[in-house]
Amino acid sequence: MYGGIVISKENQINEEIRASEVRLIDENGEMRGIMSIDDAMALADEANLDLVNISPNAEPPVCKILDYGKYRYELQKKEKQNKKNQKVTEVKEIRLSPSIEDHDVQVKAKTAIKFLKDGDKLKVSLRFRGRERDYVAKGYEVMEAFAELVSEYGVIEKKPKMEGRRMNMFLAPKRDK
Repeated sequence: MYGGIVISKENQINEEIRASEVRLIDENGEMRGIMSIDDAMALADEANLDLVNISPNAEPPVCKILDYGKYRYELQKKEKQNKKNQKVTEVKEIRLSPSIEDHDVQVKAKTAIKFLKDGDKLKVSLRFRGRERDYVAKGYEVMEAFAELVSEYGVIEKKPKMEGRRMNMFLAPKRDK
């Protein structure tokens, strides 16, 4: 946004403007009225700035006098700053099994806590092989025990649910208030 105007890559600049008449806004943001494109170009040249078509669909099109190079630089700077401040949340996965030992669950919980502290979401999956499918209740117990171990750092976003031979649960990091 530049001077209250959103400028996109499709904007026509200087000689690219094809309209015969335009509504002109000068470099100070003041409305100059409707004038020919030649007069508008002359005013832009006089101010050593560019004439930019900011509203090509209006009748007549609205043009503004501004330094387009400076605008592009400021826009790139803002985009870079926004990208720097942005945190991309990843979904990490931890795999368990129905017959996992307690110590192994604790080791996986430590890894999960590290992921949750980093602000990442967590997918906990438990795969049933062969006859293990007969012991779905044991799978729910393992998932609940795992969720209890990491409950200080994460909350259950999606409860354990069977999907084919897998049971999946999603955890999200706790938000500090």
